[in-house]
Amino acid sequence: MSEAASARSRLTADRAAGIGPLEPMLRAWLPAQRWFAGKGRTITRLRAVSAAELLPPGSTPGLLHLLLDVDGDCYQLLLGIRPSLPPALAATLIGHAETGPYAGRAVYEALGDPRLAAMLLERLRSPGSLGPLRFDRDPQAPVPAGLAPRPLSGEQTNSSLIYGDSYILKVFRRVGPGVNPDLELPRALAAAGCARVPAPVAWYEAALPGIEPLTLGVLQPYLRGSDDGWQLALRRLGAGTDFTAEAHALGRATAEVHSALARALPTVALGPEQTARLAAGMTARLAATAREVPALRPYEAGLRGAFDALAASRGTGVSAQRIHGDLHLGQTLRTLDGSWSLIDFEGEPARPLADRRRPEPAVRDIAGMLRSFDYAARSHRPFAPAWADACKAAFCEGYARTTGRDPREEPVLLRAYETDKAVYEARYEFRHRPDWLHVPMAAIRRLSEPVRSAHRLPPAPPATGPISPHSHQKPPRRPLA
Repeated sequence: MSEAASARSRLTADRAAGIGPLEPMLRAWLPAQRWFAGKGRTITRLRAVSAAELLPPGSTPGLLHLLLDVDGDCYQLLLGIRPSLPPALAATLIGHAETGPYAGRAVYEALGDPRLAAMLLERLRSPGSLGPLRFDRDPQAPVPAGLAPRPLSGEQTNSSLIYGDSYILKVFRRVGPGVNPDLELPRALAAAGCARVPAPVAWYEAALPGIEPLTLGVLQPYLRGSDDGWQLALRRLGAGTDFTAEAHALGRATAEVHSALARALPTVALGPEQTARLAAGMTARLAATAREVPALRPYEAGLRGAFDALAASRGTGVSAQRIHGDLHLGQTLRTLDGSWSLIDFEGEPARPLADRRRPEPAVRDIAGMLRSFDYAARSHRPFAPAWADACKAAFCEGYARTTGRDPREEPVLLRAYETDKAVYEARYEFRHRPDWLHVPMAAIRRLSEPVRSAHRLPPAPPATGPISPHSHQKPPRRPLA
């Protein structure tokens, strides 16, 4: 370690010991952040797990990297330090330190400062260690210097920066020991030759004593000019135009990703015991959600039937593999050449990292996409059920065209995963977007009814007349993230 790095490491220890003066402002600021999981609860414990100065002592602005234990969850923060904030950064202010090493200085969200965001990219361009932090990159993918940063707006459970319209850096906010799937799976897909997912070019992590390294951020190519699948679907709905060709192509892209993951990483066969545990987990999530969401309670018994049927199936012939884990239209991009890419392989951030890294049936991803078509259709006025049904059928047909396996031929498994996803959506909407609760509740009412015939979507119908261009459309919003 160089003398400068050693001195900075000693300073880091001193700063960590003095982090207490920042605690009151962080307690007030954290619950208001989109990515904070503890909304609505009073923070009882907040302590620094690690602290590192990413710029030499005395730099203006300064950049402090923190890992905080907040009631048992670990969060990553990047804090800027200045004597005073210029007007352009006023919205990033967290507070002013009154005592300690930053006394009299403004503390603010560093990712909103172009100078500090640019410095973070420079660290990623130069692999190495700094205190507990390790920066690494693909030596075959050099990153140019001097790319201007800008934050990516919108609802997110993490924070993202775009550099020069060429790269996007995802900064994970809630972190845990182990490789994040959003680094692990795209790297595995790149090694397998799958071009459907942008390959990471750089990343950074924290190495803390006694635990696996924590993935903190991933830099990937930014697919400039691409259409977000969710927004594209909403535009097609609003214009009354068909989306089945895109849905079919998206099914083929999903199948290619699943096939590549199955080749690159281990797969397992589910037996009766594993299937019973899978169904039990779904049943437990349903019971917990019914306790929290009153509207769900009348349908609990009917919904449980899907999970009982899965347990009774004994898992014959079902394989599990690594999957996307949170697939929906908002996790897809149609590139300028008309092909589809899948992004954001982190999985559902609320689930423990170890759970997100376990093999699961690929049908789980398919169920998530089918639910997403329903979300899009129900965001339209009037509701367009025929549009959703046609897209679902086309997606499954595209998937089957690539793999030779139609997901509709596993009706018990597909219904269980659709039900589990709708239950998850109900809890999410109840907590965060109550005005959207009607969307999963419509699916819950349908899925709670007894199965009268095989759970199979009809084939995609021929195009019919357009949806009325005068119908009201709700303002576009991203699906669950």
